[in-house]
Amino acid sequence: MDLIARNFRWLMLLSGVLTATMFYGLFAPQAALEWMFGASFNGQLEALVVRSWSALVGLMGVLLIYGALSPRHRVLCAVIAALSKAIFVSLLLIHGQDYLSKAAPAIALDLLVIAFTLLFLLAVQKRRSA
Repeated sequence: MDLIARNFRWLMLLSGVLTATMFYGLFAPQAALEWMFGASFNGQLEALVVRSWSALVGLMGVLLIYGALSPRHRVLCAVIAALSKAIFVSLLLIHGQDYLSKAAPAIALDLLVIAFTLLFLLAVQKRRSA
């Protein structure tokens, strides 16, 4: 577990950069939605929601990058991002079965981040109690 705690910043950095690519949806919401879910929309409200979602997901990427670079804030950033990813995965599993195959790479990455965040938190807790 100590290995995870020592190297977790690299996972945060990599997943942060990948997550931040969702800023793409701010500029091309239709393309981002098709790329991520294989779906399209046809209205201004949908474009607004996709742009907003893309911005929030992109900000989670920035938060992961910041946490990777700031040991003092790493735990907080990791927890917030992992919770966001857990909510996304849960919503897809509960309400988005039609999109699971297209979103599989994002789901897999998010599940990895969630799992490693839990292991990281256990390692941090173990280190603090020792």
